Amino acid sequence: MTYLLDTHILLWFSSGDPRLSRKVKSILLNESNSILLSAASIWEMAIKISLDKLVICMPLKDFLREHVQGNNINILDIAINQVLQLESLPYYHRDPFDRLIIAQAIVEDLPVITADPHFKKYPIACIH
Repeated sequence: MTYLLDTHILLWFSSGDPRLSRKVKSILLNESNSILLSAASIWEMAIKISLDKLVICMPLKDFLREHVQGNNINILDIAINQVLQLESLPYYHRDPFDRLIIAQAIVEDLPVITADPHFKKYPIACIH
């Protein structure tokens, strides 16, 4: 099965955060699953690092190599049809990065691994 990660799930997974459920760990470690990370998540991390709102233990480029490529997580590029989905997306969630991840999940029909309760308000499958 293919899953789309919310940004915080990647951060929790990479740091061994105890908030990551056993179910999610099992999904992420199961090599038969395909795990995707939105390019929007990388954009979000880069902005938050530059604003000192996110601290990671290495440069972002190295973090991506170690924790994304190293865990066989693929990047989901941002496509125009996904961006256009934002036009009709209700404003249950105000965060622009999360809204784009939600739009990608809708367009690509992907379940999202997230602990964010706002995601459940949209017509997507959420796993926590």
